[in-house]
Amino acid sequence: MAEQVTVFFYGLFMDPEALEAKGLRPSQVRQAHVERFELRLGERASLVPVKEGRVYGMVMRLTHSEIDRLYSEPSVLEYRPEPVLVELGDGSVEPALCFNLPMPPNRTSGNPQYAAALQAVARKMGLPESDVANLTG
Repeated sequence: MAEQVTVFFYGLFMDPEALEAKGLRPSQVRQAHVERFELRLGERASLVPVKEGRVYGMVMRLTHSEIDRLYSEPSVLEYRPEPVLVELGDGSVEPALCFNLPMPPNRTSGNPQYAAALQAVARKMGLPESDVANLTG
């Protein structure tokens, strides 16, 4: 079996069923968050470093080839991997890859359809309602 990598997802990819529909096989799916980031919505979502912030999402394990396939889709081709530390529900911390845009969207751009879809996925995954309510675009 190919080696798997831990990835933190904060957008629509945090739904393992959506990834399975793309032929991927995510494993060890868990809720997590990253500190010192905020979520910014444009056409899609991106994380932006901030002094005080927290973004909830899901961590899961995928193979390198699955990650390559996922991020070769035209809508996410510009995203680049960067390391983050994720905190899990039990308080433990572990490293993960997180894909972000090199140039995040500005605060005035937005995509209401994407924001609504993201809210639905976030609720499905059981993310805190206070976080879900802020997912507007």
